[in-house]
Amino acid sequence: MDYYTDAIRALPDDEKLLLVQRIWDDLAGSGSLPVPEWAITEANRRKSEMIADPRLGMTHEEVTRRIADWRNG
Repeated sequence: MDYYTDAIRALPDDEKLLLVQRIWDDLAGSGSLPVPEWAITEANRRKSEMIADPRLGMTHEEVTRRIADWRNG
């Protein structure tokens, strides 16, 4: 392995997650990541589906509750 891989593997999991978050934020801020056409098509399809039937979605409160329920087992 190379130096960077070894250094990353030596980090505790919470620091690895923080590193991933910082890399993701940096990439997202660059504005240079291409979005594949299939992803745009799928996003538009889902948006149309939700507009046609809003019951397919969940409110923020519902999502938060489901996550809390999942965490509590």
